[in-house]
Amino acid sequence: MRVYQQLIKRLMDVTLSLLGLTLSLPLSLVIALLIKIDSQGPVLFRQTRIGKDGKPFTCYKFRTMYVDAPDIRNPDGSTFNAEDDPRVTRVGRFLRKTTLDELAQFINVLKGDMSIVGPRPDLPDQVRLYSERHKKRLLVKPGMTGWAWIHGRNSIPWELRRELDVEYVENYSLWLDFQILLRTIPMVLLAKGVYVAPEVKPLRHEGTKEN
Repeated sequence: MRVYQQLIKRLMDVTLSLLGLTLSLPLSLVIALLIKIDSQGPVLFRQTRIGKDGKPFTCYKFRTMYVDAPDIRNPDGSTFNAEDDPRVTRVGRFLRKTTLDELAQFINVLKGDMSIVGPRPDLPDQVRLYSERHKKRLLVKPGMTGWAWIHGRNSIPWELRRELDVEYVENYSLWLDFQILLRTIPMVLLAKGVYVAPEVKPLRHEGTKEN
């Protein structure tokens, strides 16, 4: 990514994140209230993810699971995410289906940890499994939406997601970012790819983590 592209991309990130935080503030307050009414625990879920150049950062989401819910993973190491997941609260189920749980990530974008568009941030355990090729996705900031995201989100295999992310890095342009933003809209409105494919079998792990 060239210097002028980085500058324009950061300007877009700051502008869109400020706009997103401002416009979503009333809705975010309602979401926070519903989360507190629905179940005990904090409004925000905080989790360490890996950002640009392999640097860890705290990623924010509105909490969608019960506190102390067991960590269940797919065979590829990604977080298990099914429509009938008993760990997810009633409000959390709605937030996940509508992608409203990720509104809090505008904070990450404003802070500079993330971008509006980029590869979705992975967990440290997942990054340790990267091939040399997949490490290319760490050359850019992770994003709220991305090339892999608009091609199936959680419904496509982990390996394919990583390949699509590398394609994004290798073919980056501001025009590509714009196309991804446009294609994100129907993905969100139609709730496409929110859940893992039904044939994926989960693995149970200790601890608590959200998708």
